[in-house]
Amino acid sequence: ASIHGPAITHFFQVPSFFWTALVFAIANVELRRATIGWVPPNEVPVGQAGLLRDSYVPGDIGFDPLGLRPEDPEDFKLMETKELQHGRLAMLA
Repeated sequence: ASIHGPAITHFFQVPSFFWTALVFAIANVELRRATIGWVPPNEVPVGQAGLLRDSYVPGDIGFDPLGLRPEDPEDFKLMETKELQHGRLAMLA
């Protein structure tokens, strides 16, 4: 598709197939993350909706193609803290 004209009109010129594919891709990724992190609804005790699995670390869905995640729990906590601090600094900047 050819997108032209002022930038404010570009959003509406993108083909609808792209937006449909994007929504399905995001839904697929989020559903996978939910099945990894949360206890299935039929196994959750009453009054504890949204219960996380004991083995789940927020943000860890098993995707580390470069092998950057430290194996040592102490090093992992240090890396996690660094990421949070750098993220906060980036938001301030």
